[in-house]
Amino acid sequence: MAHPSKDALKRKRRRAYIRGRWAEFLGAGLLRLKGYHIVARGYRKPFGEIDIIARRGDLLIAVEVKARARITDAADAISAKQRRRISRALEAFVMERPKFNGLNVRFDVLLVTSAWRLPHHVVAAWE
Repeated sequence: MAHPSKDALKRKRRRAYIRGRWAEFLGAGLLRLKGYHIVARGYRKPFGEIDIIARRGDLLIAVEVKARARITDAADAISAKQRRRISRALEAFVMERPKFNGLNVRFDVLLVTSAWRLPHHVVAAWE
């Protein structure tokens, strides 16, 4: 089997990036409809990143968004290593913004399978 060309890989990565950004947009919209305030999107540090950071009352939520064709594939795409990276990134976010210090934290996941279906919101996906 021939290896895909560099251009083909670039196109594939670009499509995945666009799909991921679209999924984050859908997820942020769903969270707003549910009464969450979006604090940040695409928060990045060298040791981790968070797709969406939201707040609701005294709760600060780090939300990982996964877009896959099947919901089980999306759910399986979150590794223990990724959960640790998200957790460290949220710690850094709170340290940079003292107004969020003292809030309870939660880690949610939004599973996106289609632009035509609402994302599946997994509340408190891990601790």
